[in-house]
Amino acid sequence: MIRLAANLSMLFNEHDFLDRFAAAAQAGFRGVEYLFPYEHAADTLRAQLDQYGLEQVLFNLPPGDWAAGERGLASLPGREAEFRDSVAEALRYAEALNCPRVHAMAGLLPTDADEATRAAHHATYIDNLRFAAREAARVGREVLIEPINTRDMPGFFLSRQAQAMAVLDEVGEPNLRLQFDLYHCQIMDGDLTRHLERQFPAVGHVQIAGVPERHEPDVGEVYYPALFARLEALGYAGWIGCEYRPAGDTRRGLGWGQEYGLQPQG
Repeated sequence: MIRLAANLSMLFNEHDFLDRFAAAAQAGFRGVEYLFPYEHAADTLRAQLDQYGLEQVLFNLPPGDWAAGERGLASLPGREAEFRDSVAEALRYAEALNCPRVHAMAGLLPTDADEATRAAHHATYIDNLRFAAREAARVGREVLIEPINTRDMPGFFLSRQAQAMAVLDEVGEPNLRLQFDLYHCQIMDGDLTRHLERQFPAVGHVQIAGVPERHEPDVGEVYYPALFARLEALGYAGWIGCEYRPAGDTRRGLGWGQEYGLQPQG
């Protein structure tokens, strides 16, 4: 059964952030995700989830200085202590919000990165992910890694599906899994169905958006009904995060989701 989760960092931007929980529930969502929870107290977010009957399904570790352009810490040499602190902070929120998984963003390579620099980032990434996965296992959580396309995020360290699978193998921790974003995969690798089939045992979460504009998933070059059918055939029981930028009013653009269980209220 397809279960759709609203990404509150992108959807319902007609509302202030804390009001998006109510908007998502009224639109028929039962799960939510977003980039970061850290601007709000965990008990404030927990109250929103409880009030509207929502499940927190995903959020990211602290990314460094987001406003200054940083996009994660996991692969950054020299920032290991900060990364470890970010793991502790994320897991504290995950426990408070009963969230089963967190995403560790890899971070950006320097614009002039050579092979030695890439190797240093890779070694740091492996060590940091192994630490994060082991810490998360202590409290029954998963850590996810996500290849992100370099058109939207130039210089992102992890951008290809094959690279992500090699990292998972090298780290070797069972609770380190793949965040499989079909939008990013289509831009960087294509061949979505075959990638999904090959990587399915490693998939811990799925995200969607229309390609190429990152609007509603019923617009663009990707035919999501076929991919949803394949996910169901493979036995996927997790959430599908709707991480797209609505072309207009969020709720008016959700008609595509009614086939997959979105039943608006009111």
